[in-house]
Amino acid sequence: QVQFVESGGGLVQPGGSLRLSCVVSGSIFNLYVMGWYRQAPGKQRELVAVTTNGGGTNYADSVKGRFIISRDNAKNTVYLQMSSLKFENTAIYLCYVASRGGGFWGQGTQVTVSS
Repeated sequence: QVQFVESGGGLVQPGGSLRLSCVVSGSIFNLYVMGWYRQAPGKQRELVAVTTNGGGTNYADSVKGRFIISRDNAKNTVYLQMSSLKFENTAIYLCYVASRGGGFWGQGTQVTVSS
């Protein structure tokens, strides 16, 4: 069983910043991929950013230069620093991890960008 503790979401004005955190625990090892996806109302789930245990990263084009993903392997934690937030960034942000046992999803944290 895999447990997620996601935090850091909330309400922010356009141009503001938020930092999401996701702590993963349970029967899961060698998290070779950790990252974030998001799902807005009426839209498909989409990649935001992922990072591998080798240090590689991949970002959605729409967030490049504004979001930074990082991870602390010792703490099984992945972070997403979001800056210059826009209205269209409003969504539920879901933590995702992958290991040899498969891929697993967190329950998500709401990010709302509104004036």
